[in-house]
Amino acid sequence: MSDDEREERELDLTSPEVVTKYKTAAEIVNKALQVVLSECKPKAKIVDVCEKGDAFIREQTGNVYKNVKKKIERGVAFPTCISVNNTVCHFSPLSSDETLLEAGDILKIDMGCHIDGFIAVVAHTHVLQDGPVTGRAADVIAAANTAAEVALRLLRPGRKNKEVTDAIQKVAAAYDCKIVEGVLSHQLKQFVIDGNKVVLSVPSGETRVDDAEFEENEVYAVDIVISSGDGKPRLLDERQTTIYKRAVDKNYHLKMKSSRFIFSEINQKFPIMPFTARALEEKRARLGLVECVNHDLLQPYPVLHEKPGDFVAHIKFTVLLMPNGSDRITSHPLQELQPTKTIDNDPEIKAWLALGTKTKKKGGGKKKKGKKGDKTENLGEAEPMDAASQE
Repeated sequence: MSDDEREERELDLTSPEVVTKYKTAAEIVNKALQVVLSECKPKAKIVDVCEKGDAFIREQTGNVYKNVKKKIERGVAFPTCISVNNTVCHFSPLSSDETLLEAGDILKIDMGCHIDGFIAVVAHTHVLQDGPVTGRAADVIAAANTAAEVALRLLRPGRKNKEVTDAIQKVAAAYDCKIVEGVLSHQLKQFVIDGNKVVLSVPSGETRVDDAEFEENEVYAVDIVISSGDGKPRLLDERQTTIYKRAVDKNYHLKMKSSRFIFSEINQKFPIMPFTARALEEKRARLGLVECVNHDLLQPYPVLHEKPGDFVAHIKFTVLLMPNGSDRITSHPLQELQPTKTIDNDPEIKAWLALGTKTKKKGGGKKKKGKKGDKTENLGEAEPMDAASQE
C-alpha cells in the first residue's frame, strides 16, 4: 500500500481519532444551535444572532486540540444562517443589515463546525411562537422531519442514492408539499463540504447526478428542504448573497486592486471552507467579491426565495455510516406539531420508518463503553415528530 493510500484510509471512519473529531464538531454545533435558538426572539436583529452562533463555534473549537504538536485547523465550517418564512436558505446578512425577527416567523437555522477539516453540519426549523405549531406550517415541518427520518434509514451501505431521492419525494407528497429543487445531500470528507457523491432531492432538467451506492465508513450531510409552494426557488437580489467558498481549482489574474486585496484576505483566512462577507473588510469586500465571482474564483451561496405566503422547512443532519449502523450525530428536537396531513395510511412510508438504524452483528460482538457514543446513538433512533411530538 502506498503512503497516499494509507493516508486516505486512515482519514476515514476506520480511524477512531477521525470519529472523535466528527463527534466533537457535532457536539459543538448542536450546542451552537441551542445558543442561536435561545437568542431568537421577536425584535432580535438577525445579523446579531448569526454572529453569536459563529462566535460560539469559534470559541468552543478554540478550546479543543490546543496542546497538540501539529496545529489543527478548526472553527466554522458553514456560517450561521437564519432564513425567515419564504426565504429558503443562506440568509446571513452584513453588519449593516437591520432585518429583525418577528413573532410567528418560521426560522430555518443552518450552521456548520469542523475539527481538523472533519465537518458536522445541522439545520433546524423553528416557529417563533408559544404552543403547538398548526396548519400548513406544521405540515412542511412534519414533512421535512419525516423525510429526514426516512433518509436516515435508507442511507445504508449497499443502498442507492436514487432510493433516497424517490422516498423523500413520496413523503413530501403525503403532506401535500414539494421538495425544493436544487438541494443536494453531499458526502463529507476531510476539508470537503461538497463531496462528489450526492443525493439529489428532486430530479429536474437542470440538476442531474450520477447513480451512486452508499458504502461503509462514509459520511453524509443529509439536506432536506420542503415547501408548501411549488418548490422552485428564485434569486431575487444578488446583493443579498454574503456566503462564498473559494473554488480551489480556479485561477485568474484579477484586474482591480480591491479584488486582489479581498482575494488575498480570503486565501489567508478562508482557503477552503465557506465564509461570510461579514468577516472581510466590508467596504472593500462588495466591489472585490463581484470580480472574484465573475471569474469563478468564488462559488456564491445565493439567498433563494419561494413566493410570499409559502411555508418552507429545512432539516439537515450529519450521519456517519459506521460498521454497526448509521449514526446521526447532529439534530435538535422539534416543537410540538399538529399537522393537517398524516402518513398513517401510507404503508410504504411506515415500513421505511420501521427500519432500524443499527446493524445487528452475528455472534457476540463486544459492546463499547463510553457515555459519549451512547448519547450520540440515541439521536438516530428518534421517532418521526408527527408520531411522537417533542417539546
